[in-house]
Amino acid sequence: MDKRLKYCLFIVFPFSDSIQKCTLISFILFLLNLPAIGQKTARVQFSAATTEVDEKLGKDTKRLLGNVVFTHGGSKMYCDSAYFHSKKNSLDAYNNVYINQGDTTHLYGDYLYYDGNTKIAQVRKNVKLINRETTLTTDALDYNLSNSIGYYTNHANIINEENNLESKIGYYYTKQDLFDFQDSVVVINPDYTIYSDRLKYNTETKITYFFGPTEIFSDSSYIYCERGWYNTLTDISQLNQNAVVKNQNQTVMGDSLYYEKYTGFGRAVKNVVIIDNEQNVILKGNRGIYYEDVEYARITEKAQFIQVSKNDSLYLSADTLLSEVDTSGTKLIKAYYGVRIFKSDLQGKCDSMAYSFADSVIRLYESPVLWNEDNQLSAEYIEIHTENRQAKTMYMYKSSFIINMADSTKYNQIKGKNMTCHFRNNELYRIDVNGNGQTVYYPEDEKGITEVNKAECSDLIIYLKDGEVDMISLLKKPDATVYPVDQAPMNELILRGFAWLDDLRPKDKNDIFR
Repeated sequence: MDKRLKYCLFIVFPFSDSIQKCTLISFILFLLNLPAIGQKTARVQFSAATTEVDEKLGKDTKRLLGNVVFTHGGSKMYCDSAYFHSKKNSLDAYNNVYINQGDTTHLYGDYLYYDGNTKIAQVRKNVKLINRETTLTTDALDYNLSNSIGYYTNHANIINEENNLESKIGYYYTKQDLFDFQDSVVVINPDYTIYSDRLKYNTETKITYFFGPTEIFSDSSYIYCERGWYNTLTDISQLNQNAVVKNQNQTVMGDSLYYEKYTGFGRAVKNVVIIDNEQNVILKGNRGIYYEDVEYARITEKAQFIQVSKNDSLYLSADTLLSEVDTSGTKLIKAYYGVRIFKSDLQGKCDSMAYSFADSVIRLYESPVLWNEDNQLSAEYIEIHTENRQAKTMYMYKSSFIINMADSTKYNQIKGKNMTCHFRNNELYRIDVNGNGQTVYYPEDEKGITEVNKAECSDLIIYLKDGEVDMISLLKKPDATVYPVDQAPMNELILRGFAWLDDLRPKDKNDIFR
């Protein structure tokens, strides 16, 4: 390293923190201007009502009093009094300091040190920088007249039309109309307030860019992200990294969120979560869209529906999930293709499903299969009527079939046209069979399974206890036969349409994606 550079660094760092920061930034800016120093440096010109020379000040220093004006590189600097150091091409200015750069930039303060070689102005006390519609106030500002960049390290307040911004550290690129705010950033607007670790704000486009944890508060919503942008004119935002948008009823989260506040439209990508606070419902997936005003949401790619309950939540997966409101204002949840359900006391699968919050009815379409304890229930169409988030009554329509494993090779079977299943405390205790009823039942006593009952009856009622058949009532034209289990004809022990599908049964909440 050059010995002179080592010496400069040694001089810079021993000072106190505040002086060190200002001196260090000035030194860095000085280094950035080194190529120009090799060329002939323009001299600072001045005029004043009175010019004094004092031997105590040195032969190269002049004291200027009254109507002091400095001119350098197209910029003008005004003050009440100053010391001009001709050899150093620098000046110290006092009282009513004003720097004018072009027609747009105006800088005021109580004290100015200006280095004509680096074109860096260090303005102190009651500093005010005005550029078009933007006003910056602080106690200390370094401003580079060469590239029109201002820098502060000890808090500043900026007013731009309706926006009031402040931070501890910041850069102001006046030519680009761009602020770079760092450390404890606050933006206050009549419609919202922003808190951020770091953000950039374009005073021309009114777009704010976020870098680090950021929160946006308004009367109707809350936004959080760790990277992204927000257009303060259009209220459109792109939020990335742990993004969250909340309103009174819903919360939307994702790795990437696009949100239009006025239209209420949102688009989410990766780790998408939509929480309905009113219904205690959560939708998850990797891609989603949301319309706030009509409360419509669509989730795809590993889509998941969760009905939250303190003791036992219901988990459902499908290719596509829809949450919408019907014409009566009632919330509907629809699931399409490859639906799988898990709850501790109820599991299921079907092609598609709909759940209405108006009547608390779950409707399962196209070859639905449900499992409750040891029972497998299937039909062409199933309705589950719930109460307090628990199954109360289930209606099975067309080709209804209930199977229960008696042992590893024997199955209790109930078949009929339609069935009505009754639940008590989420436990199946009664089944009503209406039309074409058939049963195969293996009663068990202290000797084990010794016989099998086969019955046909148009209508019948089956009573269960602890999940097992306790009694069967044959109501219309019964035809029943009891066989010793080792003498029963094998072709009569499996009813037509029998299919044991236990390998498709979800085993836990994660298995719904299998």
